[in-house]
Amino acid sequence: MSLVIENGLVVTMDKQRRILEKGTIAVDNGKITSVEKTSEVKRKHKAERVIDARGRIVLPGLICSHTHLYGMLLRGAHLEIDPPSDFLQILQRVWWPMDEAMTTSDAYASALIGCLDFLKSGTTCFADTYSGPNSIHLSLDYIARAVKQVGIRGILAYEATERHSPEEGVKGIKENVRFIEKTGKGREKKVKGMFSIHASFTVSDQLMKSVRQLADKYKAPITIHTSEGLGDLYHNIEKYGKRTVERLFDVGVLGSDVVLAHCVQLNDDEINIVRKTGAKVAHNPMSNMLNAVGVAPILKMLREGITVGLGNDGYIFDGFENIRTTFLLHKVHHRDPRVMDPQTVLEMATIKGAELYGLEKEIGSLEVGKRADIIVIKPDVLPTPLTPQSVLGHLVNTVDGDDVQTVIVDGEVLMENRKVLTVNEEEVNAISQKAAEKLWERLSVIKPHVEYPRI
Repeated sequence: MSLVIENGLVVTMDKQRRILEKGTIAVDNGKITSVEKTSEVKRKHKAERVIDARGRIVLPGLICSHTHLYGMLLRGAHLEIDPPSDFLQILQRVWWPMDEAMTTSDAYASALIGCLDFLKSGTTCFADTYSGPNSIHLSLDYIARAVKQVGIRGILAYEATERHSPEEGVKGIKENVRFIEKTGKGREKKVKGMFSIHASFTVSDQLMKSVRQLADKYKAPITIHTSEGLGDLYHNIEKYGKRTVERLFDVGVLGSDVVLAHCVQLNDDEINIVRKTGAKVAHNPMSNMLNAVGVAPILKMLREGITVGLGNDGYIFDGFENIRTTFLLHKVHHRDPRVMDPQTVLEMATIKGAELYGLEKEIGSLEVGKRADIIVIKPDVLPTPLTPQSVLGHLVNTVDGDDVQTVIVDGEVLMENRKVLTVNEEEVNAISQKAAEKLWERLSVIKPHVEYPRI
């Protein structure tokens, strides 16, 4: 179907970072065919469908560079555990017991509600890693089914770990290979596979080398949690005499197809290694705050030319909340209001997120030839004029996910005027709540502690 979105304030995020007042985007067969001023486009295009974006912001769909969809099932949970005092205890008492309790049905339910939350708040593409040692086989198919139902894009992986045994790591890798082969053969447009390594403190050098070889073979990205908490760093120093990124470099896993999630505890030498290898970083500020692990040295990374995207790590799925947090966190951390500007943060949430996974030629900006992943925004509260000069400030300081009115992915309208067209919201919420209720019941009888892995 051909589609025209006209009269909008178009924030392209293209190479010139153009902002078009009264701009129009023409779409045909899922691709953008024109991005111009409305007066110029009207003479050229006759579309089957026209969306009037007058008084609205038109933006590329947001990209979440790192998430855990199954984290949705912990939202609001009251767990009968001793309150964790640090990140390792959070893993031992919360996340690892949850991993043990997860089923493929839970994976599906959490993916369904997570994708719905993404859709309603304007995120059209995400990178997800799933963990469930008792539900590894076919888990990615269950997640993919939910992604396809909602209609957004997903890059999916199973989080390989040797927390329990080397065999567990092999099973995780095999699930990724199986899914990558399946999606490759099916020529999937919206769902792709990748490789995921949990973190260096739960895997051996051999596992990382195996993943590196397979990523080269299948031309698929790798993502790995990297120095999120101090436990990762201390483990590598104690056992290998190296900092986390130093070990990853020596193992040979790093490269331009690697996305390092978090990178909170990196020093200057490690940042230099990331730069030299071309590895990229997924920044998760709200999760880092929740887990009290610290503030990632993002400003240093940006100065070094490292590509940084924005993720949520399975916490808050509204991309605009994560944008605003990033904008503010680094200012207060450095006690300098100049250090983070709106355009830099918006780049992390759009075009830079695409670059993390080698998708910059397909999505991340509104340009001719790219897939039509577009959101239309109308702020409920607009205290000052919306102009080309003020729009970036409004996107960072005024807009939130509830202001997203229309979402288009691959040229298909998935939500219009806040009405989701692909799934029944009440049914999705019911499926998620039922799964969460059963999961919480299982968690109450599962030992809330997993021994620290000695890899």
